[in-house]
Amino acid sequence: MSNDLVATHRDRGRVVVWGLWDWGSAAFNAVIVTFIFSVYLVEGVGDDVPGPFRAATWLGISSAAGAILIAVIAPALGRRSDAGGARKKSLFWLTATVVVITASLFFVEDDWHFLWLGLVLMAAGSVIFELANVPYFAMLRQVSTPDDVGRVSGFGWAMGYFGGIILLLICYFGFVAGDGDTRGFLGVSTEDGLNIRLIALLAAVWFLVFAIPLFLKVPELPPTANPDEPRASIADSYRGVWSDIRQMWREDRSTLKFLVASAFFRDGLAGVFAYGAVLAVSVYSISKDDVILFGVAANVISAAGALLAGRYDDVVGPRAVIVFSLVSMLACGLVLLFVEGPRNFWIFGLGLCLFVGPAQSASRTYLTRITTPGREGQNFGLYAMTGRAVSFMAPLMFALSIWAGNLVLDTDTDRWGIFGIMIVLAAGLILLLLVPKDVEDRARRLTR
Repeated sequence: MSNDLVATHRDRGRVVVWGLWDWGSAAFNAVIVTFIFSVYLVEGVGDDVPGPFRAATWLGISSAAGAILIAVIAPALGRRSDAGGARKKSLFWLTATVVVITASLFFVEDDWHFLWLGLVLMAAGSVIFELANVPYFAMLRQVSTPDDVGRVSGFGWAMGYFGGIILLLICYFGFVAGDGDTRGFLGVSTEDGLNIRLIALLAAVWFLVFAIPLFLKVPELPPTANPDEPRASIADSYRGVWSDIRQMWREDRSTLKFLVASAFFRDGLAGVFAYGAVLAVSVYSISKDDVILFGVAANVISAAGALLAGRYDDVVGPRAVIVFSLVSMLACGLVLLFVEGPRNFWIFGLGLCLFVGPAQSASRTYLTRITTPGREGQNFGLYAMTGRAVSFMAPLMFALSIWAGNLVLDTDTDRWGIFGIMIVLAAGLILLLLVPKDVEDRARRLTR
């Protein structure tokens, strides 16, 4: 079997540059989507947008549209990159597109007329970024061995968290901190949102710089398709995806069950970060400034958890890591339902975050272990598709739980949103427990 399909020994250089892509991608994940630019878009640019919907609603609509596109495109993209030996090429062009889109956010001024430009760019960036994760995740087997895939995956997740921490601190102290018409130690003007728009440029450069080493160090995979046969059309790729799903149902139902289970618990994991800041302020009385500090602490502890769990992943297997992480998160969430005050949120909120990284990393290694070499792109395409197919679950359960909890108890609080996220995590845990336990051992034998 080719060295480029499955690594037979760990090349530390390849592992580091592979992890640097995760480090750089935090520019889009942490800065653009989560903590800075999305807030600017809703609270600044679209604060006074006319019409029946608030800017946050429009952001949700555009994000949902992007999720549908990802679900449609990702499986065929992964299959074509495997067959044509174009995994690194696909990742290069997708990364370059995200960088360009991120830089283009500079033109979104602090005026509601620019809201639509911002929404389109954010949605497009999210689609392309998720598609880039398909070949990137598929490369995990190229930079790790069956004995250390858990540690390598955990290292990658930790690099993403640490990259987000460093860049968030640079953005906050350099461009955001302070009051008045200029912000940060750089003294950047806030007119037309210039300080935030410059952060978009910084994020684009950050991602570009730290992504480049991967393309120089990690080789392209050899094609799995016959080179004498013509390249499959887009329609053929989709027919192949449907054929793959049917074949998986007949021959490898365990993998399909895991894809469905992971879609649920990964959506719950995303909900923890998506709504954590909202709950911190509205329920536990944490100030808006301290939320940023909590975000930094959350990334630190998630990174530490991912690094530590990576070692256990290689010993006890990713399934055990995921189960333990989800059970622990459910316990922390249950406590948060009944406690008050900033101190309790710091303790049990960070407890939740401690297990997010391990669950995310182990989910990636689980699929890597049970995937036949050469089909990583195909399966990670399905991984993205199934994840997006249920990506409405956490937001829906969050909203419904708040509504139902307040209706039944005659209260006015966002606290019950925690219960909604717990429902999604619990559903993923139950579905995971239905996946046969012997699938990992069988996969280890196949990949050695």
